[in-house]
Amino acid sequence: MGAGAYVRWVAGHGPVAAGAAAAVLAVGETAVRAAGTPPLTLAVLFLVGLATTVPLALLPGQPAVAAVIVTGSVLLSLTAFQTLTLAGAAAQLFCGYRLGRHGSWRLAVLLAVPFPLVAVFPVTVGEQVPAHAQATSREGPPEPGLPVPAHARATPQQDPPEPGLPVPAHARATSREGLPEPGLPALVLGTLAPAAALAGTARRAHADAAVGTAERQEIAGTLLEHTARGERARIARELHDVVAHHISMVAVQAESARLAVPGMPAAGAERLAAIGDTARAALTEMRRLLGVLREDDEAERRPQPGLTMEELIGLADEAREASGAAVRLVLSGRPVPLDPGVELAAYRIVQEALTNARRHAPGAAVDVELHYSGDGLRLLVRDNGGAPPAAPDGGFGLAGMRERAAAAGGELRAGPVAGGGFLVEARLPGEAAT
Repeated sequence: MGAGAYVRWVAGHGPVAAGAAAAVLAVGETAVRAAGTPPLTLAVLFLVGLATTVPLALLPGQPAVAAVIVTGSVLLSLTAFQTLTLAGAAAQLFCGYRLGRHGSWRLAVLLAVPFPLVAVFPVTVGEQVPAHAQATSREGPPEPGLPVPAHARATPQQDPPEPGLPVPAHARATSREGLPEPGLPALVLGTLAPAAALAGTARRAHADAAVGTAERQEIAGTLLEHTARGERARIARELHDVVAHHISMVAVQAESARLAVPGMPAAGAERLAAIGDTARAALTEMRRLLGVLREDDEAERRPQPGLTMEELIGLADEAREASGAAVRLVLSGRPVPLDPGVELAAYRIVQEALTNARRHAPGAAVDVELHYSGDGLRLLVRDNGGAPPAAPDGGFGLAGMRERAAAAGGELRAGPVAGGGFLVEARLPGEAAT
């Protein structure tokens, strides 16, 4: 039997087993404590003991019914026989707690109210006799001539009751040898029964409060998600209406200029075609970004670029076709899959570095080197052009590359190299920073 099957078996048969075990304990305790009792009285005590324990089997499905039966039986045992088994007391406490925890807490508190009353105002069976009458001994009749008190005349000399018969209340104080005091079970339940019911009620209130807190947090998270989704949609609209529009105009005007100007040199036509191709590629990237901004978290997204050979060769070919210069791709070490965030950062750094090389060192040869090691990736993009301007791209291109490297948990440095040219070097870890 697996662990799951065992848990299900216990959940389904545990209350029945608990009720059966408690019934056996109650019957055994009654048999020991009521030794010598007449069969009829013993049978009644056995039935009361069973009535205080067997209803535990009803707790999972009908906690209210089980609690009412157990409480009534326990009160009957306390008031009619001034005794109660330990199993019956435990069953009463468990029923009160379970009813307060999973059933009607009002009923649980109501069923616990009689026990303090029974403890404070004990109910006894039989005629109450003054204490001075209970002290009358089996001495002989008073001397002749002396007045006889009324209570002495009314109290005939009686033989002790037969063993096993119920003892009147006025005689219990002197005949319960070896038995616990009659008020002890009532006193214990008068204290613990309300405490058990209130404990179950408090546990239920705590669970309800926890559920309410979780629901409020879920609602707050949903509202925050909707707010973020609305903000992403607003940004997407701005990008579409402003940036994408202007990039589209660049592509259209470049293509129009190439076709409209007669006698344009071939180099000029190629440059205009390259401008149009670059603008269209930027539009493609922009549409991808807009799609990500507009998608829900659960929606299927397009895969982001990485460091596969096809993608790296595609970057090199694009740069070569746009500038007409040589672009060489160098790999060292054993290529291993990196964290997707690291691969995306490396791809964007290479893309931006090649764009800067075309812009600030047109016609210069570019080397793209990827050195794989056990702890990550070392990326170098080097061109052999002249001295770059003081702040290439106004500094935004290099700043963006540094931000990407830092976000992935790496670092980036860029600057001129000895002998001419410009170098971008990035060191990225195998896994993205969290």
